[in-house]
Amino acid sequence: MSLSSSAETGAAPVTIAIDGPAGSGKSSVSKQVARELGYGYLDTGAAYRALAWHALAQDADTADPGAVLAAAAEFRYAISLDPDDYWVRVGETDVTDAIREPRVSDAVSGVARVPAVRAQVTELFRALVAESGLPGVVVEGRDITTVVAPDAPARILLTAAAEVRAARRSAELTSHDAAAVAEALHRRDAADSTVVDFLTAADGVTVVDSTHLDFAQTVAAVLDVVAAGNIH
Repeated sequence: MSLSSSAETGAAPVTIAIDGPAGSGKSSVSKQVARELGYGYLDTGAAYRALAWHALAQDADTADPGAVLAAAAEFRYAISLDPDDYWVRVGETDVTDAIREPRVSDAVSGVARVPAVRAQVTELFRALVAESGLPGVVVEGRDITTVVAPDAPARILLTAAAEVRAARRSAELTSHDAAAVAEALHRRDAADSTVVDFLTAADGVTVVDSTHLDFAQTVAAVLDVVAAGNIH
């Protein structure tokens, strides 16, 4: 497994850690927070999705940990940390859109539950942040506040009621049936929860519940948490 980032090596950046379930707004909110702060943005879920895409492209059984590890050994991954120029590549292939396909979503939990893969990918995330050359990076995913960056000066669990999350995800995927989207979201949360608890805030993690907040209000709430941590 190899990696690259879109920025040059520099001083150690600040990490803003954001966790949360599917449909909570992690990606869009994290991108906007990164813009407001002048930070980079790292979508950690994209790495697991890209690996799932790679495994499927190799006709590997994503339910077989051995097959997943074999695919990971030849996984060349790159991701942009620019919130305004977001892309994901596997080798020379741009997979930015492909990793959002339903077949990849269905396979990603099998990939993500392999402990050795999670350990490798966690180190990949830390390297991407450390080598970014940016003043800070907003890192979002499932276990960022507890595993990837447990010492981050701002750690946030972004959540919302299940029905609100399903409605938001359905609005994003306009070509998909709303009921099917809700069921897929539920399955994804159930599968991922067997690997990591992303629905309960760990000690020191601030909960931002966006159930009754619009996008701008959610971004403001996250920025308030960052400001409270005296992060510059």
